Amino acid sequence: RMWPTVTPIVAMCFAAAAQSFFWTRFRLPIGATTAVLALLIGEWINRCDNFWGWTFFPINLVFPSALIPMGFWLDIVLMISGSWLVTALLGGLGWGLSFYPINWPVLAQYHQATEIDGVLLTLAD
Repeated sequence: RMWPTVTPIVAMCFAAAAQSFFWTRFRLPIGATTAVLALLIGEWINRCDNFWGWTFFPINLVFPSALIPMGFWLDIVLMISGSWLVTALLGGLGWGLSFYPINWPVLAQYHQATEIDGVLLTLAD
């Protein structure tokens, strides 16, 4: 129920830490994208092993959130501005606000009309 609020906040901590390391040590704006890719690999291993391996839950109904565009956004803001403050304000704002629109293509397939017991619903309901 709380994935639109919890996931971006928790993932932002890892992305910010990796971005800080890569920017201060190497001056490379790739930290957020690297952290997000590592999180997604871990999520897919977890989903395939636990959801499919243990409970045989359909894997097409279990998807990690699309964090890669959000990591790109954070790295691009840092690369263009070069400022931690601007990255924190604009990058963090874009990170949080883009979470649901980025996931919309994955969720759109479940918003088709379905009739159940004479009531018109979506598959998401």
